[in-house]
Amino acid sequence: MAVSSIRSHSESTPRVAEFFAGIGLARIGLEAAGFRVPWSNDIEKFKRDIYAANFDALPFPGEHEFKLADISTLGGSDVPDIELAWASFPCTDLSLAGARAGLAGTSSSTFYQFIRVLDEMGERAPRVVALENVHGLATSHGGEDIAAAIRALNELGYSVDVLSIDARRFVPQSRPRLFLIGAKNPPAFNETLQSDLRPDFLQSIFADSALRTHRGKLPALPEPLVGGLAQEVEAMSPDDARWWDEERRHRFVSSLSPLQTSRFERLRDASSVSYRTAYRRTRGGTAVWEIRPDDISGCLRTARGGSSKQAIVELGKGSVRVRWMTPREYARLMGAGDFKMDAHSDSQYLFGFGDAVCAPAVAWVGRHYLMPLVRGEMRVTSPALAVVNG
Repeated sequence: MAVSSIRSHSESTPRVAEFFAGIGLARIGLEAAGFRVPWSNDIEKFKRDIYAANFDALPFPGEHEFKLADISTLGGSDVPDIELAWASFPCTDLSLAGARAGLAGTSSSTFYQFIRVLDEMGERAPRVVALENVHGLATSHGGEDIAAAIRALNELGYSVDVLSIDARRFVPQSRPRLFLIGAKNPPAFNETLQSDLRPDFLQSIFADSALRTHRGKLPALPEPLVGGLAQEVEAMSPDDARWWDEERRHRFVSSLSPLQTSRFERLRDASSVSYRTAYRRTRGGTAVWEIRPDDISGCLRTARGGSSKQAIVELGKGSVRVRWMTPREYARLMGAGDFKMDAHSDSQYLFGFGDAVCAPAVAWVGRHYLMPLVRGEMRVTSPALAVVNG
């Protein structure tokens, strides 16, 4: 991760305003795709501080400005001239792990503040916008929330494409996310309606004649990884204090269901060592542990919205060890393995990564869609056709 790479960009490099920036993983992906990020915003100070430690941004206000502020206090004049606006707006009210208040929820309603800022930019508004969020956005309130989001972008002059991309295409973590790509000069319809990028549950969006949508032609995604977690696990000696003691390990094993126990025993008694992730869930009012069956991490999450931290289980040769996943493992599974982590608590790093977007997924979208769109390299529709659905 070349965190100081913004100094090497030329003035012609497309610029991005990064809303809800968090600890900066979207920036890693965007810079890998060739963009420059001169402006970022987030409301949480500890995230800003982690961001600054990794990008060396704050001492160089002429090259990068980080606005530590609630987006509701920002206006269009606070945002510099840009070619792309990126927004990973809060998913708390949309996640399956939360109460699902939708876009009307306190956190996810910040989407409308983002829309307001774009509107206040007037003619300076960027030609392209990209939003990232959980799959729950597509199903929240029976699909009305994503339709409302698209309508809001339509009213600002953007046609919208919607993609589904799982981080598992790039890293050994199951992390499906939606990417909404808004374009004032959208590419012509030259993509098949259904693909891995636009699965069944998105088809009603493109079929809705009241929404202005498009489907950009993109290369095939990499095949989903079927393993690789073991290579990302942090090396740790058997006597490391972070491994759980015998009593806690016994409680973990005792909570497993018969199916989980069978899986556990098979891996424990194998002749080789393997690693699995585990989540604590509530089943029938009882807290239990569930071990993932494959060499892939479950979705990394924050403690917000009812989710729990993820544990690493080491099994094989008749033994078992269990511990919480480390911040370094979170970083590796988000495509940011060399992230600097030396000044904040483990819980803050875990929260920052669990709240972030997978950097290689951003880089893929940036290289294959956002950069060609910004540079006008995608074939576009005529002005008359650009305002109609599909």
